[in-house]
Amino acid sequence: MPAGLLLGGATAALLATAVTPANPSSPVFDDPPPDKIVINLATVNGSGCPAGTTAVAVSEDNTAFTVTYSDYLAQAGGTSDPTAFRRNCQLNLVVHVPQGFTYAVASADYRGFAALQPGATGLQRASYYFQGSSQTAYKSHTFTGALNDNWQATDTTDWAQLVWAPCGVQRNFNINTELRVTAGSQSPGKVSFMTMDSTDGDISTVYHLAWKDCPPRV
Repeated sequence: MPAGLLLGGATAALLATAVTPANPSSPVFDDPPPDKIVINLATVNGSGCPAGTTAVAVSEDNTAFTVTYSDYLAQAGGTSDPTAFRRNCQLNLVVHVPQGFTYAVASADYRGFAALQPGATGLQRASYYFQGSSQTAYKSHTFTGALNDNWQATDTTDWAQLVWAPCGVQRNFNINTELRVTAGSQSPGKVSFMTMDSTDGDISTVYHLAWKDCPPRV
């Protein structure tokens, strides 16, 4: 997908849910802003997202956005390329938010398929950070063979640990995802692989947004 392409509307099924605090004494989440958010996919880099294989869509109610892939697979063992055990994708997003609001990624849903031989392992990992910020959130999920099934993982963040976009300035939002597969010692001659994939051949990764008001300028 060309850099800076304006994306809006749904190009894939979106899982869009409102976020509410688990602790009643924690701050109340504001309703999503009435105006549309717009996400520009500024740059896409990585072995898991070759050019033209990644797209972004925003839900109609502004509570989620979806990143869709079509060529994201890591594999090891057998005759696999030695470099194929790890695949990653770095997304740089320009998020245009209605004035007076800020946002954070409250949770993220990932899904795919894994065919892991006995003794093999698979890892899905993600990190999230704003340009110029020292706050980085890391989440990872491990899968072990034997496994031959769909997989799903969800990253969630408590309100107090959410990393909010700075108010009043434009900072790009970065998402770095990774798949990693090891063949293990039990069946090193057989291929194990892990992919973010769905029944229609695409990966839909859904990011759920939390919102709050920015403090008034003085």
